[in-house]
Amino acid sequence: MSPVIRKKRKKFHIPAKYLLIVLSGLCVLMMLFTFRTNLFEGPLKTAVGYVAVPFQRGIAQIGGRLFQRSRELGQLKDVLARNQQLQAQVDALTIENNQLMQEQYELNNLRTLFELDQTYSDYEKTGARVIASDTENWFYSFTIDKGEEDGISVDCNVMAGSGLVGRVVSVGPHFSKVQAIISDTSNVSATVLATSENLIVEGDLISVTSDGMIRFSQLSDQENRVTPGDKVVTSSISDKYLPGILIGYIHSINTSPDNLTKSGYLTPAVDFSHLEEVLVITELKKTE
Repeated sequence: MSPVIRKKRKKFHIPAKYLLIVLSGLCVLMMLFTFRTNLFEGPLKTAVGYVAVPFQRGIAQIGGRLFQRSRELGQLKDVLARNQQLQAQVDALTIENNQLMQEQYELNNLRTLFELDQTYSDYEKTGARVIASDTENWFYSFTIDKGEEDGISVDCNVMAGSGLVGRVVSVGPHFSKVQAIISDTSNVSATVLATSENLIVEGDLISVTSDGMIRFSQLSDQENRVTPGDKVVTSSISDKYLPGILIGYIHSINTSPDNLTKSGYLTPAVDFSHLEEVLVITELKKTE
């Protein structure tokens, strides 16, 4: 038997352009039918309302939210722009405030130096600025921006704050190096102003860095007349320092084991942790 040959059926196919024409015609007919009849009135209209009204409400809510969101974004953009302007103003005011604070600090320092200059008006002096220090915390040795061409020489006394800082130990044309009285190698002949008792102020970085005090020794006070708070000034018998310059105030007194002399600590008249401007006495101590 010969095999049965089945014919393949052809699929029914309508060209797209004809389908579009047919659907367009149906839409036109439905539009005409809707306008000329009242088919969608009554129950059908109510049924359509149940479907269309919630849809319209949802569309309206979405539109409202989108509008509100658009307004919020616009306001946020304005706020960000305003914030940038305010931040720029704050930065400018901060810089100005820092400058004013720095100027006020420098003015206070200059006023202090002016008062110090008036206190020791008998001595010729010149102002100088500290430009370098051997350490960051304590100024036991530092460099100033005035030198030999400014009338400064070795052993010129240096002051700041309310009293003595130290003396010049080396000089260049436009700079000088100063050794402070808190240096371990410093010894200053001093006098208790109230009783004229002599003593030696000894540099001691350990005591200065630990509690801010300066050590003294060889105080001959047999009658116990020296008391805490008494002023200590440079002595007239000092070979390097001019007389009468304030060094500090008696803080504590201890009797030596031999009961002949006393020692103790001074509160310095100068803050050796903050030195920026100093006064240099350009005249030297006259010794015979």
